[in-house]
Amino acid sequence: MTKNAATGPLARTGGDTGGDTRGDTGGVTEGDTRAERLAAGGAEAAGRRVRPAFRLLVAAWLRRRFWRTVLFLTGGLTVKGKLPKSGCVVVANHSSHADTAVLLATLGATRAPRVAAAADYWFRNRVRRLVCSVLAAAFPVRRHGGGYSDLQDIAGPMLRAGHAVVVFPEGTRGGGEGGEGGDVGEFRRGAVELAVSNGVPVVPVALSGTARLLPKGGRLRPHAVRVRIGRPLTAPDADTARSAVLGLLAECRPRDSRIRRRIARLALSWRGLGLVAAWSFTEALSWPLLPELALAVLCVAAPRAGLRLTVSAAVASVAGGLVALALYSGTSVELPQPLTTSRMHATAQKEVRLEGARAVRHQPASGIPYKVYAAEAGRAGVPAGAWVLRSTAARGQRIVGVGLVLTLIGVLSQRWRRFFPQYLIFVGVAFTALFALVISVWR
Repeated sequence: MTKNAATGPLARTGGDTGGDTRGDTGGVTEGDTRAERLAAGGAEAAGRRVRPAFRLLVAAWLRRRFWRTVLFLTGGLTVKGKLPKSGCVVVANHSSHADTAVLLATLGATRAPRVAAAADYWFRNRVRRLVCSVLAAAFPVRRHGGGYSDLQDIAGPMLRAGHAVVVFPEGTRGGGEGGEGGDVGEFRRGAVELAVSNGVPVVPVALSGTARLLPKGGRLRPHAVRVRIGRPLTAPDADTARSAVLGLLAECRPRDSRIRRRIARLALSWRGLGLVAAWSFTEALSWPLLPELALAVLCVAAPRAGLRLTVSAAVASVAGGLVALALYSGTSVELPQPLTTSRMHATAQKEVRLEGARAVRHQPASGIPYKVYAAEAGRAGVPAGAWVLRSTAARGQRIVGVGLVLTLIGVLSQRWRRFFPQYLIFVGVAFTALFALVISVWR
């Protein structure tokens, strides 16, 4: 939400007055050290117990709830650390428009966080200004001339009122994956000077995963996000703030499974799509393992591919059923159908004779494989058009429903990806037990 957050001009900490920035900081003399100013400001804030206005606290709480819900649904949020109990300037790496939403979901509502945003982008029309102000708690800062004055004039009173003010010192979004590769640009001095001149601490924050959640120039896609809030810096400057953020980013590196990564690459490729289609097609003819087993592995490993894998499985399964119908119609073809029983065939045969193509509606809940119904429908001479229509409504609908649920599980479980091998063991055991139960019931 903070396209090129307005920190570009902040490199010129005194550029708007033509003199030393310390001359614009409310009467602080040139002889004062940064540590003295921070200590004085912190003591003053602690003594007054400064808190933002109640209505602003309520708005901050609502924003926090809203963005946490969104992030829960898009992959999850893991947070470590918290803000000090006073106004502060938050400096964070910046690689995505999602950074602002993540910070508003992460930083404590008791500090009613406010975010510096580019005036020429986020506030250039009424609709964008309204959305940015309400959902992002943003205030405008010019990127080209007057930026530091804007910060001092607008953010200064906020800091003294106990707010946390977020500034992205890089001045623009980087090209890395949320800083995971160390791709964090140079930090400009404006954020630090703002904190020093108002006597509040600088708090480094590391954001990991936002560039994959909402890539620069791309679309929103599921991905887990990790946030680390560091300790306030005692003697801040731009370089120490950047070093602190880089150190926190090292702690954010996600723990993942090598097996999951390999399976995810397969799921995201054309080979994965072809595998699911072939699996589903042949299962409708002879293959004994359900398409849902393949989806349980691939959709959870790579939820981004879940929808197309699910649709591919459903279409291929119905297509396989149509081929089976044709093969068994008026011929003596007998394809091998392992893990089926004579009672399954007898039941499906009876239902097809009584209901025709409508009999396939019993398949999803009965435990009788789809290939058994397809074979019996072919032998009974069920019309192809009616069979495809009824199969799509029954078999296709079940595959799509299961696939979407598995995709959602993949989205919500991203923070636990390191346990993917254990998940595979669980899936194998569960499917084996399910097959054994179904076969024992239909003996």
